[in-house]
Amino acid sequence: MAGAFPAYGQDPHHGEEDPGELAREGIERLMRALDAFVRMIPQYDLPELTEDGDIIIRRRPPGPRRESEPSDLPDVQDTET
Repeated sequence: MAGAFPAYGQDPHHGEEDPGELAREGIERLMRALDAFVRMIPQYDLPELTEDGDIIIRRRPPGPRRESEPSDLPDVQDTET
């Protein structure tokens, strides 16, 4: 036999990285990617009804978020599972 292999279920890198920490980092990356994706989608204001009965839906100009929108990602460390 050329070399020994660890038994199934044994981690050869045991203790190097915490699985919970890796999961948290993965979730944070997913949240940042989702936030970037949502920011790319065009945003619209509420529909307006004119005196003639026309409905106008204006596209918001790209830029910083308004005060009514969340400006930051939720803190993953504060969430309980």
